[in-house]
Amino acid sequence: MVKKNKQSTLEQRVLHFIRQHHLVSSQGKLLVAVSGGQDSVCLLNIMVKLQEELDIRLHIAHLNHLLRGAEAEADARYVSELAYQLSIPATVEQRDVKAYQVRQHISLEEAAREVRYTFLAQAAKSIGADRVAVGHTIDDHIETILMHLIRGTGTRGLRGLQPEQSRNSLTIIRPLLPVRRRETAGYCHHHRLTPRVDTSNLSLSPLRNRIRHQLLPLLQSYNPGVCEALLRTAHIASDDLAFLDKEIAQLWGEVAQEQENTIILNKVRFLGLPSALKRHLLRVSIEKLLGNLKDIETRHIEEIMGALTKPAGKRLNLPGGLIFSIEYDKYLIGADPAALSPFPSLGGEFQLKIPGETLLPGWRIEANILSQEDFTTASFIKGRFKGRSPFNNYSSPSPSKEREAEGVRLIDELFTAYFDLDKTGDRLTVRSRQTGDRFQPLGLSQPKKLGEFMIDAKIPHAWRQRIPIVCSPQHILWVVGWHIDERVKVTDNTKQILRLKFEQG
Repeated sequence: MVKKNKQSTLEQRVLHFIRQHHLVSSQGKLLVAVSGGQDSVCLLNIMVKLQEELDIRLHIAHLNHLLRGAEAEADARYVSELAYQLSIPATVEQRDVKAYQVRQHISLEEAAREVRYTFLAQAAKSIGADRVAVGHTIDDHIETILMHLIRGTGTRGLRGLQPEQSRNSLTIIRPLLPVRRRETAGYCHHHRLTPRVDTSNLSLSPLRNRIRHQLLPLLQSYNPGVCEALLRTAHIASDDLAFLDKEIAQLWGEVAQEQENTIILNKVRFLGLPSALKRHLLRVSIEKLLGNLKDIETRHIEEIMGALTKPAGKRLNLPGGLIFSIEYDKYLIGADPAALSPFPSLGGEFQLKIPGETLLPGWRIEANILSQEDFTTASFIKGRFKGRSPFNNYSSPSPSKEREAEGVRLIDELFTAYFDLDKTGDRLTVRSRQTGDRFQPLGLSQPKKLGEFMIDAKIPHAWRQRIPIVCSPQHILWVVGWHIDERVKVTDNTKQILRLKFEQG
């Protein structure tokens, strides 16, 4: 009688945990991942007993990873038979995890996890479910905390497993998270269940197994209450993260924005944050882009923290193909920060039709020849550069002293410029910048390196290779959007004027 009450209490604890954390919705389908081991078999039987009270319909999912030969095939047959006995529909499939590992160049543990969750997501979608229940227990929770600690986690990793976790389009729930592994064994024994034994769990090759069989017993020899200490640490970490998440949510719009799969951080405001918020904001940003933080370790965050005061142009490679790059007034995190450039990629050198219209990737260029008589002061801006950047992401650099020089005729509206045709000639091309390019910006008496000009003009590093450069056979005529060359400007002696207008499209 005592045992019966004890097992009944276990089911009620799981029911209370499910309701406390709102893990399931009534009148819905729930996919239950069943490996055939004691934890998943215990989970399945408890969910069967609770399904009427929870008003849910169950569906079993089992995956053969093709790693354990006949033993794995026997597991699949066991789960299929279990589903038949319980009159629960089941999806039982097999996937070649080893082949996936080779293709992706990742560890076998990681490959198995990715293949398994991809299968579960597909199985859930096929039956119209958006949640899958897995049999993780307190013991798995403790092992996960230690795994994250060993790998160099931040505060987020110290939380360990959560009752509910989103993974792409799938929500994973863990109804057994308040239950110890020894309790699932006792439950199976009491109900005469005969779960399968996965002999690979005895191998010391996977890190989790070494933690389970070697590290935890060693730690318990130092502190018999180490498990409780780890659980307290996880609880404190969860509280700390809840506070940080709230703070980040409040300041996100002031410091960060997401565009073109890139997170843009305002440098001045970001640097003004406390270090704890900086680290947390970096993790939140990376998680938004990657969907998870499984490959992001403390060292990656600290590398970024150490680079914050580096000059513009500094880049750091991060896991998941992300790049952290530093601009003059921004930090960028994304797979391709250059995607934020308002300029399309040119990808070659193109001859301009003069006069006429030239179409090239992302641009339409109109070339007209004007006489001095056709040319009016309305076509010019004398003395000051009035144009503003038409781009939302970045501001145009402040006008330099050269641009403000009295009487100098400047670029009209950023993408239209006027030149002395006799000085430019009509054999003009458009290309990206090249190594060794030199340029004499309007108002300067001597040429300078194009790279130096772009630095002085604070042109974002991610833009530079995409900015159209108009050239004659002799030299650069125009850095489109910024300056024309001093040597080809229109003067009172100019007879014919070349007007170039760039339009995106």
